[in-house]
Order: sequence, then C-alpha cells, then structure tokens
Amino acid sequence: MTRVFSGIKPTGHLTLGNYLGAVRQWAEVAQHRTDALFCVVDMHALTVDHDPARVRRLSRQAATLLLASGLDPELCTVFVQSQVDEHARLSYVLECVATDGEARRMIQYKEKAARERERGGSVRLSLLTYPVLMAADILAYGTDEVPVGDDQTQHVELARDLAVRFNQRYGQAFVVPRATHPKVGARVMNLQEPTSKMGKTDDVGPGIVYLLDEPDVVRKKIMRAVTDSGREVVYDRVARPGLANLLEILAACEGGNPEDLSGVYESYGALKKDTAEAVVELLRPVQQRHKELCADPAYVEEVLRLGAEKARGMARPRVDAAYRAIGLLAG
Repeated sequence: MTRVFSGIKPTGHLTLGNYLGAVRQWAEVAQHRTDALFCVVDMHALTVDHDPARVRRLSRQAATLLLASGLDPELCTVFVQSQVDEHARLSYVLECVATDGEARRMIQYKEKAARERERGGSVRLSLLTYPVLMAADILAYGTDEVPVGDDQTQHVELARDLAVRFNQRYGQAFVVPRATHPKVGARVMNLQEPTSKMGKTDDVGPGIVYLLDEPDVVRKKIMRAVTDSGREVVYDRVARPGLANLLEILAACEGGNPEDLSGVYESYGALKKDTAEAVVELLRPVQQRHKELCADPAYVEEVLRLGAEKARGMARPRVDAAYRAIGLLAG
C-alpha cells in the first residue's frame, strides 16, 4: 500500500481550516486507502518562544481531536513525534546533507526572520533547521505521499532533494516522497482577513473558527465575516476573496462546488446563514466525540503509546541503515 505521513503542529487550538484542509481527508480517505501515519509534531512547536505546559496541553488536545475527527488506531498510526527518537536521530544526519542556502531559502523562515529583525530581535536556530526535521519526519517511514497545503509544498520538495542526494552519495536508503493536495477546502482563509490563511497560531479573534468553538460562537463569527463590495454573490478568489472564502467553506462542508453554489444565493446574509449552520453541523459530531474522549484520558494515552511503539518499529531499521551508510556506528 502507498504510505502516507502527515503531521499537525500543536502551536494553537485546531481550526476549521485544519479540519477541512487536512484532518477530514485523513479520516475519510487516507486511513482507508493507504498505510497512514499521523503525528502531533510537538518538536516543531519549540522553534519559537513557548510555554512548555501549554505545548504539552495542546499536544494532548490535538491528539484527542484527531481521534475525535475519525482517525481509527486500528486503521492508521497516531502518535506524538517526540516519543519516537528516530525523528531527532535522522534530523541531524540530514542536516549533514542539507546546505545552509537551502534552509535560508525556505519562505517561512525568511518571513519570520524578517519580522523578528524589524522588531530588533532574532530567531532560534531551530527555526532555520526545522524543515530538515520535517524531512526526517517524512523520510524515516519510507513515505510515498505527504498531504499538505500549498504553503508546505516547499518543505516536501526539500525532503525530496535530501532523499535523492543522500541516496546518490551514500547508497539507497530513502523513498523519494511527493506532495499531494486536497481539491476543496485546502486553504481556508481568515474570516476577517480573507487574503490570509486561517492559522491556529493567530491571536484569538473573530476571524478564526476553532474546532471546539460553541455553536453560537461559530454562528457569530461567520455572520460577521468580511465580504466584498457589491451585492451579487459570485465566486472570484482574486476580486471577491471574502465571498469566495465563504463559498469554499460551504462547498467543503457539503461536498459541493463553490462556483455552482454562488448562483444559488441572492444575498450575503443568506449565504452566511447557510455557511454557519453547515459548519455547526460539521463540527457537532467531532465535539461530541472529543467530550467522550476527554472523559477517558487513559484510552488516548494508550493509543499514543501503542502508536509510538509501532512508529518506532517502522522507523528504526531505516534510520539505523542511514547511520551506517553515512559512516556512523549504528547500535
């Protein structure tokens, strides 16, 4: 079977964008058709200033929400990155294959470093090297496909480059992965800033719908979403980003096409009302299952323990082989 790996970073509460763009696809498709691994990549949360207790809390919450969203440990492997040592082991080996220029060309590093310099600060070294850790996450498992949003494609390309380079220099060790992209709902935008992604690390605000938001909170946020000038409801991502975002969210919830839906509505209010109700109904079973899992934390801990054990068994032979290939005395 095709092997799929994907991870989610516990830097904030999971959002509607995380669910529509990734998690629902994992639950409805990937775990049934592929040999799938889904990981809470908590080590990536350490690249910026953070509260250790909050990272642990958000890691548990993210894992619980993955299970609440339908990931079945009988069908896929669910685990936490830091509980599998092979990620850190392989990351250093790949740093010895990557170049400084490759790391500095990563768009997210350039943007975050520039913002810090403007404030007179500096970024952590781990922010520069974390795409190599991401490559290790992927390559340790012989991954064939990595489902990602458009903003992460560059990182998968780096993983591909490092796999090819290592294989050419030291012998065949890694599968060369490829990025895949969901067709609908891949990039849900902020309801108040529809040209910006709905990110979980943003400040709490009316533009972000969180998976655990109460129904009335969801309705309020969507009814207050920014739209565009004019009265006609048309789908145009460039000229009418606010409307396009609402239409894409509604289409993703109902399995429709945003362009077809645009012809159904005569007013912004009607579109917002239907979108709000669609999101509330979409999140209802996830929130109910999350509540049940929170009442049984021992079950979640056991799933993560067994998942890490399985992942470790899958990764260790490949990482040991890479150690030997590059010249280390692997244990």
